[in-house]
Amino acid sequence: MRVKRNKRGYGGEMKKFLFFLLFGLAFGLQGQTSKVYLGIIEGDIDLGLAPYVKRIVETAEADLADAIVFRINTFGGRVDAATQIKDAIMNSKVMTIAFIDKRAISAGALISISCNKIVMVPGASIGATTVVDQEGKKQSEKYQSYMRSEMRATAEKNGRRTDIAEGMVDETVEVQGLVGKDKLITLTSEEAKKFGFADTVVSDLDSALSAFGIKSYEIIESKENWGESVVRFLSNPVISSLLIMVALVGLFTEIKTPGWGLPGTAAVIALALFFGSGFILELVSWLEILLFFAGVVFLIVEIFFVPGFGIFGILGITMMVGGIFLGLVSDLDKIDGSLISAAIIQLAVTFIISGVLIFVLLRFLPKSSVFHKLILATNIESSSGYISSIDNNEMLIGLRGISYTDLRPAGTAVIDGRRFDVVTDGEFIGHDSPVIVKKVSGSRIVVEEVKD
Repeated sequence: MRVKRNKRGYGGEMKKFLFFLLFGLAFGLQGQTSKVYLGIIEGDIDLGLAPYVKRIVETAEADLADAIVFRINTFGGRVDAATQIKDAIMNSKVMTIAFIDKRAISAGALISISCNKIVMVPGASIGATTVVDQEGKKQSEKYQSYMRSEMRATAEKNGRRTDIAEGMVDETVEVQGLVGKDKLITLTSEEAKKFGFADTVVSDLDSALSAFGIKSYEIIESKENWGESVVRFLSNPVISSLLIMVALVGLFTEIKTPGWGLPGTAAVIALALFFGSGFILELVSWLEILLFFAGVVFLIVEIFFVPGFGIFGILGITMMVGGIFLGLVSDLDKIDGSLISAAIIQLAVTFIISGVLIFVLLRFLPKSSVFHKLILATNIESSSGYISSIDNNEMLIGLRGISYTDLRPAGTAVIDGRRFDVVTDGEFIGHDSPVIVKKVSGSRIVVEEVKD
């Protein structure tokens, strides 16, 4: 028995299914919300800003965002920081939009043209990327050439006019119809749009996104997290200088006193913060860290194992200073001279202040009540029922001996044929030097060098 199937009925059901499927897809696409990440770039461009921008790009990529908008309002800052930020933006797999709110000057211009799209509000400006020092003086041709190549390559990558990008750095570049010779290029909003440097001029973010086909969207504003804020705080020149001072004074104090105590711990923490923040900011590599600690080792060898002061001491100090200096700057071939000069000045001032603090410690600390609290200085009379395991050291007053180790100010001396732990009043006495016992206070034996 044959059963006849109603082909028309099956066809009608199929049409209904396809209709509802297409309707659902259209409705779903219409109701889809775009994800737009928003980052803020304002104030000085410093190295602490680079990790923040990198995190935004990585998070947006992982979240399959539709766009990243960087709201920019800056007079510029460090060239090396701007270069790191530019690289992170240009490597983004998500469309990037520079929303210039008021201005993008100097390093801010380089960051802006690294974005796929540029939007400017009415009355905004972009340009003036000549490399200058902290006093506003133009740097040498070496640094101008590097900045011209950065601007030209970045503009070329995103399809913008390279002559205008170069003219923002070099006033000798003449752009027909825009500026004459010997004038640096800084574009207004309308000029940037007219010459194709900006994609559009709008007054708000909603209009900017609409210009690129993003109608329904969710803004995900990304602010600095606590870790990025801490790193940015530690990278401040004042804070980094304080960390260096704590490290230098702490290491010196620890070397001069027996055992391990608070100064050495403070020095280790300060060095960890200084080099750790520099490592995150790509200022410091393992080379700088190893260079510094190798210098510390050489200095310790010089102090405790090699008599006098010679090649180990010189190498140790040179390596320590070199490690710290390289920890204040990044690639010497790519940064401008003002950053190198600033690092030299910062390091010089830090060393001078550290030297003054060390002098004060040597001069006054051994005589202070704080220092005496660290050393047993109270006599215990035999009438109290207790007898010291040490003989009556007061009999040593006036006796001469030889310093067995360097006294910095603590060390060991041979007096009356026996070894004693002694201290000075702060001065340094080398080993094998004639000394005399100046005074005794409990177990504390104070000596001074015999000059004659």
